[in-house]
Amino acid sequence: MNDIHLHLHQICYSPQTLAALEPGFAPLDNLANPRPDWREYWPIREFLLHSSMHEDGWYGFFSPKFRTKTGLAAQSVRQFVAEQPQDTDVVLFSPFFDQIAFPLNIFEQGAMQHPDTLGTFRECALAIAPDAAFDALVMDSTNTVFCNFLVARPRFWREWVAKCEVLFGIAEAGAAGLGSRLNGPTAHDGDGVPLKVFVIERIASLILATDKRWKSVAYNAMSLPWSQSPLTQFRLEMAFLDALKIAYNSRGHPQYLESFHRLRQILSESLQQMQR
Repeated sequence: MNDIHLHLHQICYSPQTLAALEPGFAPLDNLANPRPDWREYWPIREFLLHSSMHEDGWYGFFSPKFRTKTGLAAQSVRQFVAEQPQDTDVVLFSPFFDQIAFPLNIFEQGAMQHPDTLGTFRECALAIAPDAAFDALVMDSTNTVFCNFLVARPRFWREWVAKCEVLFGIAEAGAAGLGSRLNGPTAHDGDGVPLKVFVIERIASLILATDKRWKSVAYNAMSLPWSQSPLTQFRLEMAFLDALKIAYNSRGHPQYLESFHRLRQILSESLQQMQR
């Protein structure tokens, strides 16, 4: 691959993050940070809506925490992307394998972290993918994206931003109901991050899980940092859970999904006993 067509950006929203720019990343200027309520979506949105992209190129937009969360340098990202077939649309770099393997999908994972949000996640998903069987969505390590850590072709980014803009419009209107809930705070790292930030972070996964036009390749999530959840002590079981979801998604046999739910129930009971 010719590196001139691989564009890796790191979002800089303060002089401190600009000074700490990781080698190999180009700065994505958000120093004015006019809309901190949207976090990374605002500068990514500005780039996608107002910049021209090389149609055969690759583009990635990473937060300053990318290295901390994945342990990956820009050169590792470049090398992995360069190894992928030309017909690949999206390359994923998702950490926290336990948070991928244990939940049925990334929306359930979000609801585990932020109670009473599953209904809002469902409403958002159906607003942009009305034919999706939301409660039956099974996501695994091949199509789950955390923290917008992906590199993709322009055609995928255009699809992504079009979907996100539907929710952007709802949140900006700020009406009662979904708009109000999207703008409402959630507990995250000690401050009230709006729920819309976590919804946007799940849109790429929704697209990959519901639209089979897109070909994605994932960096080995098991080799990246795991979360701080108690689930991390069940590493072998996490591998089994993910494998069962992959098998179900590729073959469709219900026995794989039944086995996933049974194993997950056993692990949940074990965790409850350990916490007593």
